[in-house]
Amino acid sequence: METLVTLSFANLVVLLIALLHVYILVLEMFLWDTPKGMKAFNLTPEQAAQTKVLAANQGLYNGFLAAGLFWGLIQGDAAGGAFKVFFLLCVLVAGLYGAATANRRILFIQTVPALLGLVLLYLGV
Repeated sequence: METLVTLSFANLVVLLIALLHVYILVLEMFLWDTPKGMKAFNLTPEQAAQTKVLAANQGLYNGFLAAGLFWGLIQGDAAGGAFKVFFLLCVLVAGLYGAATANRRILFIQTVPALLGLVLLYLGV
């Protein structure tokens, strides 16, 4: 069983997307009502207080996306490819939904990197 991550541009992009989702988890679960969290999501203190529990739940889901991508990476290219594709597709759909319902910036933060990762995996680079 291949368990080492093959160093490739595609895997580097997948790793960066996974790390981004860990960062989003931290922002949404632990920093939502801090100056850093409120600035990141353009919230007032009142909005942050009212939505803190919902944000923490959303952060947990971003953590699941990261976990799936990390799992795909540690499984190696042969076994992990399907995991990486599945979770990149999940990120892509989450980004599309977020861009349509919350903020168009999400398109560039989540959707475009996920699409890039999928293309790179397809090309095998």
